[in-house]
Amino acid sequence: MTGLLQHAITLTLVLYLAGMVLGFVRLTRGPSAQDRILALDFLYVVAMLLMLVLAIRYDSDVYFEAAMLMVLFGFVSTMALAKFLLRGEVIE
Repeated sequence: MTGLLQHAITLTLVLYLAGMVLGFVRLTRGPSAQDRILALDFLYVVAMLLMLVLAIRYDSDVYFEAAMLMVLFGFVSTMALAKFLLRGEVIE
């Protein structure tokens, strides 16, 4: 791996972590429940991107599989929370 790629990956990881911190602040201090769900959705997407960058950095397929599982569970949980806020129940 070239030096430029290593620096780009390190910068990307730092920026993703900064985004996650800001998303966590929105999650804890959001003015409404909808803002908190959107922040949670943002956090799992950024965590998935973080896993993909780590997969490139360490050249490992395990990170790709973990990112796929993370997105699957994140999507399902976001849909369940949105449905709960909309109707007051998850299962009809």
